[in-house]
Amino acid sequence: MDDEMTPYESCGPMIGMQVPDLELKAYQDGKFNSIKLADYKGKWLILFFYPADFTFVCPTELEEMADHYDEFKTLNAEVLSVSTDTEFVHKAWHDQSPAIGKVKFPMLADPTGILCQELGTYIYEEGLSLRGTFVFDPNGILKAFEMHDNSIGRSATELLRKLKAAIFVKDHPGQVCPASWIPGATTLTPGPDLVGKI
Repeated sequence: MDDEMTPYESCGPMIGMQVPDLELKAYQDGKFNSIKLADYKGKWLILFFYPADFTFVCPTELEEMADHYDEFKTLNAEVLSVSTDTEFVHKAWHDQSPAIGKVKFPMLADPTGILCQELGTYIYEEGLSLRGTFVFDPNGILKAFEMHDNSIGRSATELLRKLKAAIFVKDHPGQVCPASWIPGATTLTPGPDLVGKI
């Protein structure tokens, strides 16, 4: 068996895994600080990985997340963006880019790629991250994730929909959300009576 590492090789994320017990530097609101992921227990936690500051698709995604940040907060969720840039590069980008200037959530610095590797987003040949989004519940358990090629941008609206669905099923044991479910729509209660009826 070939022991060489492939560009995206990692143990990768698994539904049900605990949020990594890591502490990283961050830039937020004109300040540098340290953020421990475990400190977000009690809140829904969104880790939003992207490849690099001062690029092209990334500012469109982070701006859209910034535009929806207040709605995430009303759902008891915190958003942390993550790239392999340092906190100093985050500040420079925040100061220069009108789109990134709107970002109020913490921008995590992962220059060694330790968090990217833990969650399977790290591109070893490039030292960058894939576009990965991870939703952890208030107990720090991974409930949903998605991974994109770096040429494909994501949707903050769809992420909010997924978060709302995750919140609903956590608050309503025994019920599940069908395709494209939005709050107020019909849910399902799995059981023998439903088999073959959908």
